[in-house]
Amino acid sequence: MAARRSTLLGRALTAGLLALAGCHGGAPAPRSEALTFHTLTYSPGAEAADRALASLKRVDDHPLYEMMYDGPAPTLAPPGAKSKVIALPADRDAFACTVFLAAGDAARPVLGRNFDWDHNPALVLVSRPPDAYDSISLVDLSYLGFDHPRLAKLDDAAAKRDLLLASTLPFDGVNEHGLAVGMAQVDGQAEVRPGAREVGSLAVIRLALDTARTVDEAVRVFETYTINWSGGPSMHYLVADAEGDSAVIEFATGTMTVTRGDGKWQLMTNFNLSTSDAAGRAADWRYAAGSAELTATAGRLDPGEAMTLLRTLRQGHTQWSVVYDLKAGTAAVATGQRYDRIHHTTL
Repeated sequence: MAARRSTLLGRALTAGLLALAGCHGGAPAPRSEALTFHTLTYSPGAEAADRALASLKRVDDHPLYEMMYDGPAPTLAPPGAKSKVIALPADRDAFACTVFLAAGDAARPVLGRNFDWDHNPALVLVSRPPDAYDSISLVDLSYLGFDHPRLAKLDDAAAKRDLLLASTLPFDGVNEHGLAVGMAQVDGQAEVRPGAREVGSLAVIRLALDTARTVDEAVRVFETYTINWSGGPSMHYLVADAEGDSAVIEFATGTMTVTRGDGKWQLMTNFNLSTSDAAGRAADWRYAAGSAELTATAGRLDPGEAMTLLRTLRQGHTQWSVVYDLKAGTAAVATGQRYDRIHHTTL
């Protein structure tokens, strides 16, 4: 699997994805037609589309769904391609999240992430494209038009096809090589790189999951594009790999900065690490509590202990908590702060 994809990173650095996706306008497109959303063209093909939609299953009453997709990865649309955008509620709050790497046990590094935001249906997507790395990612389904008031759209065959765009919207994830990415809202201004293609703030996560094996390779993905924050808040990202390396990528002042982890643990919440001092970090209760636990354990947390730490750091609006085992390629997910009910997914 890895051998047949050895040139993916080089090819992907010539392409990008724009993260915002939306509903079809008018009559549904034929199954063989490419779906274009901003700069993204997505052509799953009839058989891959049918397999993906047939695989959809509901796994809890949050609700949380799971789906497997094995068609081709998305590519850039031709210049001038017509864009389509979903209309989201105007009163949405920010992505106030917590992400950490615990790599003190070199044999089992884990990435933990709390997604703290609006209560919406969620999807665990297992992607197995022939032209990109396999991955597990989580998606907020409201971005595909399936919030609670519109969840009945899943019963409509034409409307359900919007689920095929889930791979363009990873909110966090891990790939087959143990490269994991999580994001959180933070003040920032994306670096504009003359001549670079724009990609969306979530699409850049897909690029990293599809093409990068290591933190260094993921950083190069972020260095290649100008990130477009439209349609959502500015963000920072924690990337980690199976060797226990990690980095927080930020754009606090309009220039990309990379803050490296120490090989044991790294943590981010909703302030810029690159511009903060010790007093500022201590003033954030989630960062203070999380760093105290990670320091006390020297970053040695198994997946169950990582989930316990996410429970400690949860907020009233925590929608999902996920622990990615970077060596094993697994995800453990708790929705709605119900930590006695864990959904497990593996590559």
